[in-house]
Amino acid sequence: MIGFSGDVHGQYSDLLRLFEYGGLPPKANYLFLGDYVDRGKQSLETICLLLAYKIKYPENFFLLRGNHECASINRIYGFYDECKRRFNVRLWKVFTDCFNCLPVAALIDEKILCMHGGLSPDLSNLDQIKSVTRPTDVPDAGLLCDLLWSDPGKDNGWGMNDRGVSYTFGPDKVSEFLQKHDLDLICRAHQVVEDGYEFFADRQLVTIFSAPNYCGEFDNAGALMSVDET
Repeated sequence: MIGFSGDVHGQYSDLLRLFEYGGLPPKANYLFLGDYVDRGKQSLETICLLLAYKIKYPENFFLLRGNHECASINRIYGFYDECKRRFNVRLWKVFTDCFNCLPVAALIDEKILCMHGGLSPDLSNLDQIKSVTRPTDVPDAGLLCDLLWSDPGKDNGWGMNDRGVSYTFGPDKVSEFLQKHDLDLICRAHQVVEDGYEFFADRQLVTIFSAPNYCGEFDNAGALMSVDET
C-alpha cells in the first residue's frame, strides 16, 4: 500500500493529521507530490519532518519537487521570510540546495505516473525525465518547468496557462500519453480542489491536494489517496 499526498504548504498540524489517518512510516509507504513550503505558518517543521522520514525510511518514503521548491518562488511566498525570522538566510540557502536535488517524477508499478504539475509538450519519452541533470534550478520554460507547473484544461490540445507559466493540456493529451506509454493514471497535485481530490479526463488523471482550508481562505477538504498492490 502506498499513500499519495498533494500540496501541504507549511500546514504542519494538517500533515500530522494526515499521518494519523494514513499510518506512520515504515508501516505505511508515502509519496509526496511537492509544495511543502510557503503560505502556511510552519514550513520549517513541515519540511524537516518530511526530510527526517526520508532519511530514516528511504525505501518507504518519497518526496517529489513542487513548483514552490524553487528559490525564486519561495523567496516571495513565505519560506524565505520564515527562515530569516526564525533562523537565518543561510538556512534558506541550504534548503535551496536541497530542493535543487529533489526528483521531479515517480512511476508506480510501471502504471501510475506522478508529478507535481502535469504533462509537457516536450515530453515524448519517459527517459527524458531521467536525463534531467540535478542539482538544477527550475527554468522558466521547457520540460522541467512544465512537469512542475502545467495544469489540466477542459479544452483539447495545449493551451495558455492562466498562471502565466507553462501550459494547460486537454483530455485528449492525457489519453494519448497514457496509451502511448501503456500507463493507467497520471497522479498530480498543484491545484486546490474542493474535495481534496478530483478526477479529470474520464478518471485518467487525478489531482490531489492535502492542505485543508488552504491558507484559511478556502473551504476545501484535504485528501490522501491510497493505492494497494492489486
